[in-house]
Amino acid sequence: MINGKRIAVVMPAYNAERTLEQTVRELPEEIDIKILVDDSSTDRTAALAESLAVRTFIHDRNYGYGRNQQTCYREALAAGAEVIVMLHPDYQYTPKLVTAMAGMIAFGVYDVVLGSRILGGGALKGGMPLYKYVANRFLTAFQNLFLGIKLSEYHTGFRAFTKEVLSALPLLENSDDFVFDNQMIAQAAIFGFRIGEISCPTKYFKEASSINFRRSMTYGFGVLATTARFVIHKHGIAKSRLFEARGRKVSLQYYAATGEADVRAS
Repeated sequence: MINGKRIAVVMPAYNAERTLEQTVRELPEEIDIKILVDDSSTDRTAALAESLAVRTFIHDRNYGYGRNQQTCYREALAAGAEVIVMLHPDYQYTPKLVTAMAGMIAFGVYDVVLGSRILGGGALKGGMPLYKYVANRFLTAFQNLFLGIKLSEYHTGFRAFTKEVLSALPLLENSDDFVFDNQMIAQAAIFGFRIGEISCPTKYFKEASSINFRRSMTYGFGVLATTARFVIHKHGIAKSRLFEARGRKVSLQYYAATGEADVRAS
């Protein structure tokens, strides 16, 4: 716990067997709940997570990164978490910063905290490909202009949230793909949540997950589309369920309400 708040770390995983143990071993002692959602990996990710005493949930097929996060957050809320930190289990981001990020939430400084690879200038030093760095800077500047907030980057996979944020945002309206991350920030902005950042070193190496050029392009166009929907909705030109309070939310009654059985506890 931090400041009396229960802390959960959730890890959306797909074929993370090679880096999972190192990630889990470096998680701080303050963590109350450790959850991994395996998006139908073809390796031993789920079995390894169980052996490391991580609560493990397995999708019945590969639904995608966005759907994986939906399950992560639903299970964290169901477990009683009050601060939820999303960390990729590929060891690209250091788990040692979980306490700092969770503390900023637990003490009421921010509602959302992002671990930025850009602050401190460590992205390129950590091995970020130049084309990804350039695209990151362009898309970030573009969104800062139109979303009315000022962040160093929108594209990190290391994030912390209050339970209120995860309960309020219409996350089930989001994409099942990687642009889910960007849609969450845009939603947090339009709902008026306080967003902060912390400098986070990053490591790019063979075992770390990374989307290829084609999928990076798809993500980039998704970011532009999300920004356009944000502007159109904010100015009342056309409403988008992505940004409406009545949009579908992560619900603890989700499974019963939808009749879906897309995940099982392991």
